Amino acid sequence: MHRAPGLSVRLKLTLSYAGFLMLAGAVLLVVGYFSLSRGVHPGVIFMVRSHADLLRYFAPRAAAVLAFLLVFGLLGGWILAGRMLAPLTRITDATRLAATGSLSHRIELEGRQDEFRELADSFDTMLARLEAHVDEQQRFAANASHELRTPLAITQTLLDVARNDLSGDRDTGELVDRLHAVNTRAIGLTEALLLLSRADQRSFTRERIELSLVAEEAAETLLPLAEKRGLTIETSGDTTPTTGSHALLLQMTTNLVHNAIVHNRPEAGTVWVTTSAHPKRAVLTVENTGETLTPELVSTLAEPFKRGTERIRTDDAGVGVGLGLAIVKSITRAHDGTLTLTPRPAGGLRVTVQLPPAPPHTGR
Repeated sequence: MHRAPGLSVRLKLTLSYAGFLMLAGAVLLVVGYFSLSRGVHPGVIFMVRSHADLLRYFAPRAAAVLAFLLVFGLLGGWILAGRMLAPLTRITDATRLAATGSLSHRIELEGRQDEFRELADSFDTMLARLEAHVDEQQRFAANASHELRTPLAITQTLLDVARNDLSGDRDTGELVDRLHAVNTRAIGLTEALLLLSRADQRSFTRERIELSLVAEEAAETLLPLAEKRGLTIETSGDTTPTTGSHALLLQMTTNLVHNAIVHNRPEAGTVWVTTSAHPKRAVLTVENTGETLTPELVSTLAEPFKRGTERIRTDDAGVGVGLGLAIVKSITRAHDGTLTLTPRPAGGLRVTVQLPPAPPHTGR
């Protein structure tokens, strides 16, 4: 936005200081003049022959005093305003750097906790969050491009093979099956990216949700997969009301339960899904048996396209694209909740989602 040039804040403060100083001096001179005009001054008694003589004697000295106050007020006000506005200058310079795309710098304003210090600390916090968000988005974009390029490259290779094999010796059924599997994976990845974007934008309507019912629905949906792998799903918990999107919370819970099934023991494993209600939070916990995990590895599992120590590929649509826990993290954040991943001492993972509780019903 283009605006007409005007006086700087420093100059305005300087003129204000000088103006107040001159006003105070003028008031004192006027009071002194009227005091002398009556012929009485503290400690001095003299006769005033005429007001003209007094004015002729008093005016030059009053003008000199006012001139001194003006110069003193301008110089002193300019210096004081500069010292007071120095933190604001640093904040302005940091803002200009941020506008050019540089997010790594910090103001780090020293001194006592005043209004400028609070503004500088808030700006530093904002810069840190922006830098982390931009880095995360850049990593996500790079990983997403790589993940999408892989199925497209495989599809291109299979089509080239089919085009070069015009004799028909190769089994077309096998080729179609492989193309279908690759295309299903690409579709699943695309849908996961769209879901992640929707959760980040918080483009959903909040409604009252019973989290325990959502957990039971997710467990029932994935029960055939668990039985196929020889696993057991145990659900328990209290009535746990919260607010949010039923579709997103169901997707979040389904991802957690699916992750607990896939990353489990080869057989005789268990998945525990529990919900609990507290005065200030609604809690969903999903635990599973499995290999012993290190805290360093667990801290990276919620990042996009992170799938433990190996890159896992499955035949399930939309599964194995490395976005399961990333989507859970995004949905939790969109619902103003927190996500905690903890390795279990006996092996496996414990995932805890804490969401704001639903407000109590106001019955009439």
